Amino acid sequence: MAEPIQSLTQFHSQGTEASPPSLDDMIEQSLGNFGWTQILQSLLVSMAMFFDAQQSFITIYTDAHPRWHCTTSNLTSCSSDSDICKLPRSSWAWDEISSKTIISQWSLECASSFITGLPQSSFFVGCFLAGFLLAAFADSSLGRKNMLFLSCLTMSIASSITVFSTSIWVYSAFKFLIGFCRSSIGACSLVLLTEKVRKEWRFRVAVLMYIWFTLGFLSLPGIAYVNRDSSWKSLYLWTSIPGIFYCIIAYIFVTESPRWLLMQGREKEAMAILKGIATTLAKGGGTSTSRLIKLPAKKSASTINFYSSINELFVTSWALKRLLAVMVLGFGIGMVYFGIPLNVGNLGFNIYLSVVFNALQEIPAFIATYFLDNCRRKPSILGFSVACGICCLICAVIGNELQIVKLCLALVSFFSVCSAFNVLLIYVIELFPTSVRNTTSSMARQAIVFGDIFSPFFISEGRKNDLFSYGIFGVTILSSAFSVLFLTETKGISLCDTMEQQERKESITV
Repeated sequence: MAEPIQSLTQFHSQGTEASPPSLDDMIEQSLGNFGWTQILQSLLVSMAMFFDAQQSFITIYTDAHPRWHCTTSNLTSCSSDSDICKLPRSSWAWDEISSKTIISQWSLECASSFITGLPQSSFFVGCFLAGFLLAAFADSSLGRKNMLFLSCLTMSIASSITVFSTSIWVYSAFKFLIGFCRSSIGACSLVLLTEKVRKEWRFRVAVLMYIWFTLGFLSLPGIAYVNRDSSWKSLYLWTSIPGIFYCIIAYIFVTESPRWLLMQGREKEAMAILKGIATTLAKGGGTSTSRLIKLPAKKSASTINFYSSINELFVTSWALKRLLAVMVLGFGIGMVYFGIPLNVGNLGFNIYLSVVFNALQEIPAFIATYFLDNCRRKPSILGFSVACGICCLICAVIGNELQIVKLCLALVSFFSVCSAFNVLLIYVIELFPTSVRNTTSSMARQAIVFGDIFSPFFISEGRKNDLFSYGIFGVTILSSAFSVLFLTETKGISLCDTMEQQERKESITV
């Protein structure tokens, strides 16, 4: 590793007289190699995605349509192929306890697609609205760490009080609150992870977030199976209470992004964090604290308006065009990414195994994402999106006669959209500078969530015809995928800190 510089004067003497040093270049030299302190920080930050995944997919079990059977006294008028809505209530019964899911507890077996899809759609509406209202907090007053902590804590608390729901309407209101609270977790986790490591580790450390998300997804079938004879409310308690304990631990041990602190003019705090990293590295033969670079102070926090990051985006034409293209792309990928696993109940397979199979697709997806570090972002996203769309369209037309083939195609499509989703989130980090990075990441996620809002309704209609679920998923992701062609390639670039630096760098590249 190259020797770190001690001051700006030394930095200029190393052949940089023609242009001033960027903040990214100086922080890169301070961070040094990837030591155990950064490993611990990365694990703690990314662990928030474990609980985020649980709340995102918990409705697979809590809102499912339970199995039913004909009662022995009315076999002549009832069969397994009968329409449950046309049978007398006395002629059939649920296979399990009546409080197994919200469908059986509140007698929603014959309710409209709007009613049955309302809770999960409310969850995504909450995410969508909160993203616009809260996105700028992490870039301005609260910072990445505090926003992550508050989002995860309030999400877990809101989830725990969902057990007091007395109707589908109250339950939907709680789901809206959970979605509102968790909206910033993904963006804050990813930004905080990538801003605290050197660029050669940026793509790889982000994979940790996907690993924790996958583990959270995989934990749901186990929790649901253990509680298979209990009410749906027990699932919310099993997932929310551990989340509260995690938040307390994370708040104590996780440090803030030094990049964000410097952008806020809080140089002493930033230097303390960087010195802690350097001290650890010095013990292992890395960067010495005495040779830690001196970083210039940025503008003070008092001069930073709350919505300055949003203003910067909308007054800069290239940034606005880039953001719109990212949001169109996110809309299609997001609808399918959450739609396919939420649709597993319509496949006709064991719901526990179906979720396990889908969750396991996340593993090869983040492995693929890891190896895509050295690949161009645009063709990677486009290729995976097209593959997903084609598989979804085939699923929509083959019907239920070839269930094994349909399951395999659904798994391939989910693997493809997972890979596209993973690369997209990292791609957004690289497309925008530090001053607006959390805001743009949040807005890209809002586009993803906006697509998710419609998924529950399509899934409910898909119980009757796959064209309303897989067909729409396929057409949507294929249509949105080509917006990636309007974006610039970012493979191997250094992160910029201001809009001006980003413009200068790209003008030189062009």
